[in-house]
Amino acid sequence: MEREVMEFDVVIVGAGPSGLSTAIKLKQLANEKGKELNVCVLEKGSELGAHILSGAVFEPRALEELFPNYKELGAPMGTEVTSDDIYLLNSDTKATKLPNFITPKTMHNDGNYILSMANMCRWLGEQAENLGVEVYPGFTGSEIHYDENGNVAGIITGSLGLSADGGEKDGYVPGMLLKGKYTVFAEGCRGHLGKELIAKFDLDKDSSPQHYAIGFKEIWDIPAEQHQQGLVVHTAGWPLEKATGGSYLYHAENNQVFVGLIVDLNYDNPHLSPFDEFQRLKHHPVIANTLKGGTRVSYGARAIAKGGFQSLPKMTFPGGLMVGCNAGTLNFAKIKGNHTAMKSGILAAEALFGLSQSDEIKDPVEYTERFKASWLYDELYRSRNFGSAIHKFGNFFGGAYNTLDQNFFAGKLPFTITDSTPDYATLKAASDMPAIDYAKPDGVLSFDKLSSVYLSNTNHEEDQPCHLKLKDPSIPIQVNLPKYHEPAQRYCPAGVYEVVDTDQGDKRFQINAQNCVHCKTCDIKDPSQNIVWVVPEGGGGPNYPNM
Repeated sequence: MEREVMEFDVVIVGAGPSGLSTAIKLKQLANEKGKELNVCVLEKGSELGAHILSGAVFEPRALEELFPNYKELGAPMGTEVTSDDIYLLNSDTKATKLPNFITPKTMHNDGNYILSMANMCRWLGEQAENLGVEVYPGFTGSEIHYDENGNVAGIITGSLGLSADGGEKDGYVPGMLLKGKYTVFAEGCRGHLGKELIAKFDLDKDSSPQHYAIGFKEIWDIPAEQHQQGLVVHTAGWPLEKATGGSYLYHAENNQVFVGLIVDLNYDNPHLSPFDEFQRLKHHPVIANTLKGGTRVSYGARAIAKGGFQSLPKMTFPGGLMVGCNAGTLNFAKIKGNHTAMKSGILAAEALFGLSQSDEIKDPVEYTERFKASWLYDELYRSRNFGSAIHKFGNFFGGAYNTLDQNFFAGKLPFTITDSTPDYATLKAASDMPAIDYAKPDGVLSFDKLSSVYLSNTNHEEDQPCHLKLKDPSIPIQVNLPKYHEPAQRYCPAGVYEVVDTDQGDKRFQINAQNCVHCKTCDIKDPSQNIVWVVPEGGGGPNYPNM
């Protein structure tokens, strides 16, 4: 069957905050100048917002640049932050509340909002369509299309109707070729096309390795007497006694709270299960006293690109650029990446608008110039040591350094702390690390993986090619199992990977791809770098309603 071809001035892969901000700003500029500009946005989720998961405490700075009247336009701003509490969890029962003056200023949230980024992206999508952007949910960016000169020239979407063995089922439709003068990659953290671009154009040759965390989120309905609308709570310490990271508890609207744990993926104990650490966390009195008597209504997990300034690749290449978390623009010192993603999209649109009026395809290096002159660059530069300090010195001493750096020197101390070890290379042999005994979930505050995945509304067509590829199928059993007790069984937050006994008495590595919530942790943390995440059929994965 012949492939359908559509042509646009700009093709954008991903309808998250960075991709939608790029599209909106492009159309705003075109309308101001009276120019025609054809812009399309692809979204692999079944609808806009379906794959968006974020805490989220939202800083409205970039939104104000896009829509100064965003409140009058009805942006779903949730509730304004009223106060910040930060705790050091000393043990499974004890905690110390920290005064604001000894916490980094970047952790303070005056003027910010507790909201659902899934709903914000739905609203941004409406604004984009009102401006004339073509938005296509349920379509994946499966392959990059290059022209005869090696320039990026568009995207091939995923085919529909392939069977698990790659055969064509009834109703098979080959992927479309969406040609673009310029293509913007806004896939989010660890985008599979972004990985290809970084390798092809050697975009990370001058940067440190990207570093990641896995972030969990649950939404709970809680009793009114336990709810304090607008309260933001962050914690460090227990249960992550050696691993680094921290938790959050945000009191949103309508007697709901957002609770989660962020676990840095540089941990060294292969017995550690980030999911089970999250379940332990909820039994601490600081968290449990808010959740008790409540009902869990949603669950999700997502990898976070947290390397910051030092891990930023070159973001441009002939025919396009990367924006947002695909490039790693999240500011981990603030635990925020939505406003930075949106600003990167705005800068991308400003750089591409003039180029899109010409037929000559260039490397849009003007983006780099605009980025370096922006508040985004300044913000990321001032926070450049935050994550690496915590990696090197731990939560307590790293936190103390960051308080000094941010509160007294505004991020301008004249040195840079680097972390050059990739997260996948930090695991030690299972035999050298202590086993961890996780309690059975009680079904009240803590739960198992499968009941959690159920709440994420995750679904994939069963008879389709597996989107979790093994470079070498023998490695999980022959290498990872004896050396690391196959950690995919534990770092995956959705029960995708299992080691099962066969009838012949052997071990077999089983992939339950239908459970995948698209977090990308396997692609990041596998110590053999043997698992490759690629897009499944469009519309598959989680369907987050209000995350």
